[in-house]
Amino acid sequence: MIDESDPSTLGAPSMKRMLVKGAFWIAAARALGNLVTFLSMLVLARFLTPDDFGLVAIATTISTIIISVTELSLASALIYHRSISDDHFHAVFSLNFARGALIGLILLGLAWPISHLYGDPRIAGVMAVISITPVIGGVSNPKMIVFSRQLLFWQDFILGVSQKVAGFAVAATVAFQFRSYWALLASMLVTQIFGVVLSYFMISYRPRIRFTRVRELLSFSVWLTLGQAINTLNWKFDHLVIGYFLGNTALGYYTIGDNLALLPTREATMPISQALFPGFTRLNRDLSRLRRAYERSQALLCAIAFPLGCGFALIARPFVELTMGQKWESAVIIIQFLSSIFALQTMVYGLQPLAMAMGQTRELLRRDLINMLIRLPLIILGMVTGGLFGIIVARCVSGLVSIIVAMTMVRRILGISMLRQLSANIRFIVGVVVMVICAYLVGVCFGNGAGTNFLLLKVAAIVSVGAIAYPLTVYTFWHLQGRPEGPEREVIELVTALLPNRFRTQPLAGDNSSVL
Repeated sequence: MIDESDPSTLGAPSMKRMLVKGAFWIAAARALGNLVTFLSMLVLARFLTPDDFGLVAIATTISTIIISVTELSLASALIYHRSISDDHFHAVFSLNFARGALIGLILLGLAWPISHLYGDPRIAGVMAVISITPVIGGVSNPKMIVFSRQLLFWQDFILGVSQKVAGFAVAATVAFQFRSYWALLASMLVTQIFGVVLSYFMISYRPRIRFTRVRELLSFSVWLTLGQAINTLNWKFDHLVIGYFLGNTALGYYTIGDNLALLPTREATMPISQALFPGFTRLNRDLSRLRRAYERSQALLCAIAFPLGCGFALIARPFVELTMGQKWESAVIIIQFLSSIFALQTMVYGLQPLAMAMGQTRELLRRDLINMLIRLPLIILGMVTGGLFGIIVARCVSGLVSIIVAMTMVRRILGISMLRQLSANIRFIVGVVVMVICAYLVGVCFGNGAGTNFLLLKVAAIVSVGAIAYPLTVYTFWHLQGRPEGPEREVIELVTALLPNRFRTQPLAGDNSSVL
């Protein structure tokens, strides 16, 4: 039996240290792992064509939708329950195994009909290969969740990085030798196999087929399952529309642009947001501390994501020309629009772990359903009126609306008004606006040149100006606001602690106690 200590017995500094260490390992894992993913994407973009990416994207989109429809969120249920036993792990393994086999059969059965629907016989073979991956994933080690319950994340570092390196090695080799979309499929299979095998080396577990704790687990995860299904359909519907009406090449541009646009925001904030659920769960009996922890974590997320997302949009064109070549130029506008909207959406990234920690998973289902009812009609309207660009605009509009929807739910759960949520991030919004203006003017001064050296110099200049303008503006605005609690205070205290004693300033006024 695994029973976590009551949160009241955990000192705030201890809790904070655990979260900081956990966030560090998650950050390291995601940084290295996604550096490998990023390099893999650039290498494959050199060897493969947009049509190759679009072809595989059709099959993976259908696979993702089916996987999400049957997603049971069992890992989250294991984190939420305070006491778990081997029977819980056996139930999770049994459900995952049955689900993986079912998904594999469904994908295999859909292979020919989907290839006929899209008029491309290659899709059948692609889906047949992809149908193997959920079967492999269904036998993964459920006991890995023990590490997350204990806020130990170094195992994620080893597992995630090892999987990515193995997948990259195979993908690069196949792409170099054959110049074929099979490089993408080989990478998926190797990544899945490597992850499952390694999970059993990291923590001992002997699988058993038992269903004694199924009802207890599903009572928590049922709303997450429905919400995940709706959310995935919401996010993947546009891929199906583009692939069907605009073809594989357009979908290839869209897929790569979408993935690259999300990369800086997601990778910079995921270490923090991933550690929030177990952290919030330990505070769910103390609403005042939870409210304070939510506000400060959201401020930190926005402070990081705003400049990275909007900054990446500013350098999208020279970046694509430098790393991927002229054949991917059509992906630039996709990156520019979506990277900015992804950055703004971090204002409500904390809702998911918050609602899960409070056991209010039905709120997440309501959010996902509302977002889907708004987004799908906008996607269709955008497609009819503006083609690919119309879909991009539709995504931006629906993204802004989703922020409002999420803020209303945070208000309902924690009692934090929408105005307060927005005002807490106003200095970061002002900072990124100033940064964009300054960096854009630098780009205009450089003009439209060519050559690797010119593009490198242009990117370096834009990044340098933005890196100065943003923190300077935020720091100035923070002082004008009376130096409220936030990431600025944490940074100053960290820098001060690193300085020799004679250079240290007096502590900042205000409450400096730990958030958690």
